[in-house]
Amino acid sequence: MTKNKAKTGVLLVNLGTPDSTATADVRKYLREFLMDRRVIDIPFLSRWLLVNLIIAPFRAPKSAQEYRKLWTDRGSPLLFHTEDLKRKLIKTLDPALFQVEIAMRYQSPGIEQGLAALNKANVKEIIVLPLFPQYASATNGSVMDKVMEIARKWQIIPNISFISNFVDHPLFLKAWEELGNEMLAGENYDVFLFSYHGLPERQIKKASVDGYCKLNDKCCTNYTKKNQFCYRAQCFLTTRLIAQQLGLPEEKTITCFQSRLGKDPWIRPYTEDLVKELASKGVRKVLAFSPAFVADCLETTIEVGEEYKEQFLALGGEKWDLVPSLNSRDSWVACVKELVTAKTGQAG
Repeated sequence: MTKNKAKTGVLLVNLGTPDSTATADVRKYLREFLMDRRVIDIPFLSRWLLVNLIIAPFRAPKSAQEYRKLWTDRGSPLLFHTEDLKRKLIKTLDPALFQVEIAMRYQSPGIEQGLAALNKANVKEIIVLPLFPQYASATNGSVMDKVMEIARKWQIIPNISFISNFVDHPLFLKAWEELGNEMLAGENYDVFLFSYHGLPERQIKKASVDGYCKLNDKCCTNYTKKNQFCYRAQCFLTTRLIAQQLGLPEEKTITCFQSRLGKDPWIRPYTEDLVKELASKGVRKVLAFSPAFVADCLETTIEVGEEYKEQFLALGGEKWDLVPSLNSRDSWVACVKELVTAKTGQAG
């Protein structure tokens, strides 16, 4: 091997987090996040007025309180779990062949910072892995868009490739199987609830090939080449595959969607509605999964793990447990390694 052989650059990108729990930092984060045209896909002026005059000013104080519940001595879990993932991944890769950087789509460390580090190292190629298992324009698409926006300004642009999703990767499923089995040991649950981040229905339809999208369970539970990039169909596929790994009864397994924003219809069923429905039907014990997130964050720890739990128990439920995210689990690190090395033809 040539001593000065150029490396392959790897950029792991997660969603982002406020720099602190101060209301001003949370407001800054919300503005950057929600002003992304792929997140709120309405005309710029309408989006600017909505975000800067309504959502950010009024939502920031409440969100700051929620982030304070989440924050630890190490800061934001989403950030430090991503940092831990990077450290562990580096140990599994040949340092002579790979350079790994992390970035957040919103706030810091930014994508521009991560790409600059790889560009400075004069890497021969860059593999970008958005850390979102299911492809959506508002997440994976936004990361790809930002990377290309930055790289097109460079004088020399190395080969840049993207990993668009990994819902059916065996090691991704294995990691969730391990976590699920740890929670299932010695426990009995009435229902297994898989809650994913929601999207407006219009975004699903906009991504439909030749108007194929029907936005119903008959369509979304049949994963084909026509709906392979449909976020809702990918979520239903993720649920089926993880449930199969764990041997969960199909009739007790539910896919649903959380985190609605605004009055427009979002993809259904809504998690908050199912919490009420399950309690009303006499369901007493629920095990919840959040497989749209690979690191614990506000949407998992607080929304699913605390808020829905409080609602369920207040309505008569007895037990509501949340399976933790993949974070920097060894089997997840192995999955990321395989995703990256497969792109270079060095897998295995």
